[in-house]
Amino acid sequence: MRHDQKKHKKTDFYKKSKYYQQSVKKYRRIGAGCAVGILLVFLVFLTLAQFRHGSEKSGQSVSSDQAEVVTPHADEDLAASSDEPVRLVITTVGDCTLGTDESFDYDTSLNATYEANGKDYFFQNVRSIFQADDLTIANAEGTFTTSEDREDKQFAFKSDPEYAQIFSSGSVEAVTLANNHSHDYGEQGFEDTKKALDDAGVVHFGYDETAVMEIKGVKVGLVGIYELGDHLGRTEQLKDNIAKVKEEGAQLTIVVFHWGNEKEISPDTNQTQLGHMAIDEGADLVVGHHPHVLQGIEKYKGKYIVYSLGNFCFGGNSYPSDMDTMIFQQTFTITSDGVQQDDQIQVTPCSISSESYYNNYQPTPAQSDEAVRILEKINERSQIIDGEGVILPVENS
Repeated sequence: MRHDQKKHKKTDFYKKSKYYQQSVKKYRRIGAGCAVGILLVFLVFLTLAQFRHGSEKSGQSVSSDQAEVVTPHADEDLAASSDEPVRLVITTVGDCTLGTDESFDYDTSLNATYEANGKDYFFQNVRSIFQADDLTIANAEGTFTTSEDREDKQFAFKSDPEYAQIFSSGSVEAVTLANNHSHDYGEQGFEDTKKALDDAGVVHFGYDETAVMEIKGVKVGLVGIYELGDHLGRTEQLKDNIAKVKEEGAQLTIVVFHWGNEKEISPDTNQTQLGHMAIDEGADLVVGHHPHVLQGIEKYKGKYIVYSLGNFCFGGNSYPSDMDTMIFQQTFTITSDGVQQDDQIQVTPCSISSESYYNNYQPTPAQSDEAVRILEKINERSQIIDGEGVILPVENS
């Protein structure tokens, strides 16, 4: 008998044995148990998957609605869950007219200065101050446009749209357009100006346009109000715009007014009423411009109102009679309890020019006796405010 035949017979005999039959039954039971286990796992997984799919589908609109509500406050919630305070340094400056009027002598104009020196020239003496803060806000008083459709008025300022890069080059992140020169070349000039600022990466706000910027996880609301002519008629716009930025999640609100009377060294009643109202409605800082001269600073309910910052980088006059200006800064501390009242302000007295006998459109911090003189001027004008005038420390460096 061959070996394979022996092997086959041995196998047949083994299959008929009692041990083999018991083994078969054992393995069949094990196999059946495994199959049932696998089936149960599959059924559980299938059930969970269907439940999850059904839940997501039925809650889709709710999840979307929740995202719309939560997302604007995500950083606020994160800040609220942390014990670490957030400190923001906010810088504000006055009128920046980065253009000229067609009737001005071009050779001494800001535009000629730009052509000769480029965009980096204008803020080079204050850039380091602006770069060290968290947000710099200016008044963009003029137009960036090529339009020839000039409004029928005494002065109308414009420059090429590329001049908007002066702001971004100087580390100015946001500007208000609520002033009496942003429409010097009509609605087209105004739209061109906004586009030029967008292209330069500069946030703009004013009139009914507000802005909410997120800085270091804190949402900062910006409101710009044009008061001239309407005066207290801007009350509802002021209230609505402050409410608007707060609804959009603003934790810190700054209101910028274009108001007052040219050459007046003290605020009028419209300014004081609107300034107080802004704080009553929730503003944390109020600043203004238009008079072309410095006005005083008031502290109202623990918050500051800077009535006039004066001119700053001003292409509106090559030989102004008053070249004094200032950089106003406030450091805000924001915690889970909101904005803290820590009274950290810094005023840097400046000239709108680095030359003393004419305007070369290069604002520059004042030194020594000049710095003292400008600070004392601000203090004198703060004392004539019908309220709590702020007296700044004066040190001769």
